[in-house]
Amino acid sequence: MPANLYALGAIALWASLASLGVSLRHVPPFLLTGIALLVGSLLALPFVLRDTRQWRIPASTLLLGVYGLFGFHFLLFVALRQAPAVEANLVNYLWPLFMVVLAPLFLKNMRLRGAHVAAGMLGFAGAAIAILGARDGAAGGGWHWGYLPALASAFIWASYSLLTQRVASFPTAAIGLFGLVSGVLSLLCHWWLEPTTALTARDWALLAVMGLGPLGAAFFLWDKALKLGDARQIGILSYLTPLCSTALLMLVSGRSLSWSIALAAAMIIGAAVLGTRAK
Repeated sequence: MPANLYALGAIALWASLASLGVSLRHVPPFLLTGIALLVGSLLALPFVLRDTRQWRIPASTLLLGVYGLFGFHFLLFVALRQAPAVEANLVNYLWPLFMVVLAPLFLKNMRLRGAHVAAGMLGFAGAAIAILGARDGAAGGGWHWGYLPALASAFIWASYSLLTQRVASFPTAAIGLFGLVSGVLSLLCHWWLEPTTALTARDWALLAVMGLGPLGAAFFLWDKALKLGDARQIGILSYLTPLCSTALLMLVSGRSLSWSIALAAAMIIGAAVLGTRAK
């Protein structure tokens, strides 16, 4: 139960990412990611200042962290730029399903049972309905190569989440070092690929909220959840992310509840109950 509560805390913070992203859509994505990750890394400073050994981790572990935080966001932003955003987002939300089905391949002494498979498929179907239900009838646009980086980003986050349980144990405060290095790499990408942009006081305030929340505290909570819990169950709980994200966007935009969101809620909650009860 503590692990699931940590996971739900991370999911709640990630649910705000889309709404914050809409408010900051005029900010180049690498600049946005770099600043937010650097702000999020500050959360680790109280622990590191008290004990500098918190950031003394093997180079392989640091590379894994950068692979997860930087690789995931880099490919996701490429996908959102090149492919229709809603569909690319849907492909990216395959990562909870990847976590569920890949857990036995990445982790020892873990078996994938029928209940986990059923819960995973039910949750993914609910996530698809939640996201596609918000399209307002927009044209799908067919296949686009931009879905490939979206798929790759989903695999990266799922594999990163599972591989953190295979490497030598590291302090959760080390997530701040992951964010620091990933943030610097993102800013280098901004300098190389994106135009210079002037930020307003409101932009800085929203970036601070994003950094302290979905691109900061959420990573620490997620790591804590993975250290304490069952990756299969946590992966299924993650299907709440697209539902909560879509619901918050509807609230912010003043849209009324639709049948698709109600159906998605029932499917995702049902999947979470089924998956967390499976042994």
